[in-house]
Amino acid sequence: MRVLAAMSGGVDSAVAAARLVSEGHDVVGVHLALSKNAEAYRSGSRGCCSLEDSHDARRAADILGIPFYVWDFADRFAEDVVADFVSEYSAGRTPNPCLRCNEKIKFAAVLERGRALGFEAVATGHYARVEVNGDRVSLFRSAEPAKDQSYVLGVLDADQLRYSLFPLGADVAKADVRAEAAARGLLVARKPDSHDICFIPTGDTAGFLQSRLGRRSGDVVDEHGEVVGAHAGSHQFTVGQRHGLHLSVPAGDGRPRYVLGIDPVANTVRVGPKESLAVRVIDAIRPTWTEQPVAGAWAGLVQVRAHGEPMPATVEVTGDRARIRLDQPAFGIAPGQAAVYYDGDRVVGSATIAATAP
Repeated sequence: MRVLAAMSGGVDSAVAAARLVSEGHDVVGVHLALSKNAEAYRSGSRGCCSLEDSHDARRAADILGIPFYVWDFADRFAEDVVADFVSEYSAGRTPNPCLRCNEKIKFAAVLERGRALGFEAVATGHYARVEVNGDRVSLFRSAEPAKDQSYVLGVLDADQLRYSLFPLGADVAKADVRAEAAARGLLVARKPDSHDICFIPTGDTAGFLQSRLGRRSGDVVDEHGEVVGAHAGSHQFTVGQRHGLHLSVPAGDGRPRYVLGIDPVANTVRVGPKESLAVRVIDAIRPTWTEQPVAGAWAGLVQVRAHGEPMPATVEVTGDRARIRLDQPAFGIAPGQAAVYYDGDRVVGSATIAATAP
């Protein structure tokens, strides 16, 4: 099989490409240049897609003896991921840029170009599993729960999954992947994982947003509308946030307060006790399906954060909207995040959280 291996410069994608080579596939490595002004070096585990990462990917390809190219997707990334990220925060929502990148770049733009060039599949180092049974293609959680990345892949559809390979999906320990990389002579064997948003290598999300959206002073109010603090921009907050509120008026009962809601039009941030974050109903938009649409109400599990716990729920999709009813209340669910639904370990679909209710 002729396979295009997306190589980020990290250990996972390098080992994924190496396994495909060992299996006898015709593999070509490609690194995605996503920034026109990439940082020359990462700082530990912060950031990715730097010049250093590009060089690491090329060295890995050289060791594997496969052709290697760099594809410039900086303009599309800036529009589909970075601008979307800023716009969502400006609107009082909390986006997931990794999910958007998978949807718009890695499994849309790259897959589209790869197939046009005659490649039969695109492979990445994601920890997830794809199983093909006749005409049916299913996405499953990784065998390694701590590294499972099926949540950020939940927006993909059957056609995209049909041409996707995840060689690390069956692995049960990251240490084994690193040991394999070392045994293969890959210099990235000890390279730290990236844990930050790739286009904010400093890790200062609030500072990045302020550089794009500026300062706009506003009030922090309690549940009764009383002013209890001030802020420099509502875009610097997310629902469920506890730290960094800088409240000038403490709660009467002395308990900590959390962000309950954000009003970008009035530029106010509403805070209150944790129990006021309780949610039982989630209204979501832009539903997607990994296999085929499910008619009527469907009972299964819903996950609302990349590393969150799956929760029993009922999902009902009508047109371009979904209503999710949780069996038990959950806390701190932020509009803008994805709700990914599962049948056990199998991914069924996803939708973008628009609003919540108790």
